[in-house]
Amino acid sequence: MQKIKNIAVIAHVDHGKTTLVDQLLQQSGTFAAHQEVEDRVMDSNDIEKERGITILSKNTAITYGDYKINIIDTPGHADFGGEVERVLKMVDSVLLLVDAQEGVMPQTKFVLKKAISLGLIPIVVINKIDKDGAEPDRVMDEVFDLLVALEANEEQLEFPVLYAAARDGYAKWNLEDENKDMTPLFEAILEYVPSPEGSADNPTQAQVFTLDSDNFVGKIGVSRIFNGRVKKGDEYALVKANGEKSVARVSKLIGFKGLDRIEINEAEAGDIVAIAGFADIDVGDTVADKNNPVALDPLHVEEPTLSVIFSVNDGPLAGTEGKHVTSNKLRDRLEKEMETNIAMKMEPMGDASFKVSGRGELQIGILAENMRREGYEFLLARPEVVVKEENGVKMEPFEHLVVDVPEEFQGVAIEKLGKRKAEMTSMTPMPDGTVRIEFEIPARGLIGFRSEFLTDTKGEGIMNHSFIEYRPYSGTVESRTQGALVSMDTGEAVAFSIFNLQARGVMFIKPQDKVYDGMVIGESARPGDLEVNPLKGKQLTNMRTSGADDAIKLVPPRIMSLEAAMEWIEDDELIEVTPESIRIRKKHLNAIDRRKAIRDKKNAS
Repeated sequence: MQKIKNIAVIAHVDHGKTTLVDQLLQQSGTFAAHQEVEDRVMDSNDIEKERGITILSKNTAITYGDYKINIIDTPGHADFGGEVERVLKMVDSVLLLVDAQEGVMPQTKFVLKKAISLGLIPIVVINKIDKDGAEPDRVMDEVFDLLVALEANEEQLEFPVLYAAARDGYAKWNLEDENKDMTPLFEAILEYVPSPEGSADNPTQAQVFTLDSDNFVGKIGVSRIFNGRVKKGDEYALVKANGEKSVARVSKLIGFKGLDRIEINEAEAGDIVAIAGFADIDVGDTVADKNNPVALDPLHVEEPTLSVIFSVNDGPLAGTEGKHVTSNKLRDRLEKEMETNIAMKMEPMGDASFKVSGRGELQIGILAENMRREGYEFLLARPEVVVKEENGVKMEPFEHLVVDVPEEFQGVAIEKLGKRKAEMTSMTPMPDGTVRIEFEIPARGLIGFRSEFLTDTKGEGIMNHSFIEYRPYSGTVESRTQGALVSMDTGEAVAFSIFNLQARGVMFIKPQDKVYDGMVIGESARPGDLEVNPLKGKQLTNMRTSGADDAIKLVPPRIMSLEAAMEWIEDDELIEVTPESIRIRKKHLNAIDRRKAIRDKKNAS
């Protein structure tokens, strides 16, 4: 019987989860002495490396003494809450990381609430104690108060606490101990993480908590074995959430060690392995003994709260930059995503468009960014919240929002959020001269707010939010006030014309960019859209005028990233996403069609 400990690392975004896992991997001797390892090895996806965030939960296993420790690194963003929730069902304890300066944040509350409700006892690690503004004692009190507020039981309130600086590779039991290595943390895991329940002699029960796919073996289910054994080549029953059963042979069994996946022949109760051979395996399914199939409780997955329409690019520049441009290609790619990402849903809408629902703008934006890098070209509409009806009452999702702003900007932040139907619940001055303000706000009110908030706080504000619940609909919410500068002609933009348009607002284009009739080329300084001509050159005569030919000075354009464009657009606009560019355009390219649409909307309301 193997000695196994299963643990998940949970924390708010950027509190150091992946860096901590790096150190545990290195100090446990999992990597060979000559092996070269990069920073944040667990962030494998390009976007994760660029942004320094974890998007998908990853598992790794380390050996320490005669124990095998399975560690799951979870995402810290609220948009990926579905991942965290499933992972917690698979482990016997959690390492809760809290930043020694920032303290308890919304996502800390969100993930800890899930862990407490499952009866897990946290091992609290107060990280980044080497920061100048670190206050480990205050943060320790905050964690205790949070556990009390989450109605933790006596046993959970007796949690062990360690102090660490993961970047420098040390953890210690007391602040006055010397900074050595991670040994105290390894000791805490061996001492406080309960050994897995269940026995290798019982009938087999394993549950799938995340999916992977391989071109050769098809779908792979990463699963925790709760009872019995799983052997390569044996037949097992797959029990679906709706009770359907099918029998198949395990074609491949994969174990984890460090960053490597190793093929194994057998695994037993308590271990985490990847199982291949079941064509329709899904998250939450149970792999069970074929003679006595007993299903485990199905996993609850949070409902999506935001949806976006993906559609085929039908603009004048369609197909000039992307490889995959047809609706069939778009459908296949989205279906492939839905296979492994269960927190998202997709439904075809007819007329070559697809409605994709997820947990937030970031989650959908990352899917779009990945597709763009793979050579897809498509249009994105403005994100909308998923509205439900309960007993005849219209319900919408509400979020718990926490903003940290310098004192001089607190007034403008409260005023702007008030217009977006936010209700302030608390306000706390922080030791570093900032103020932490908490709100409850309709999820609609947050669409497009981040960029405005950063401008208002001169880039110093920090905002974080997590889903609370569905509540009755709260009426209209104010959104973007400025209009758009819309091109009235098709061709290449000219410097002379852009120079003259600069006074009208902020430009999104530079000279020689391709533009077309109905494309948005800038943000107007005033409300209401303005049709302009960016192609107009200078009228030349054969008479020279003194001083008229001075070099024109252009203000650099505002470069719109995919997320910025998703926040900026209104209901009558679309984003054209191609591997090379991100453009914003009107839904109706023709000016007459746009006026008709506005008139119809007025008459309808």
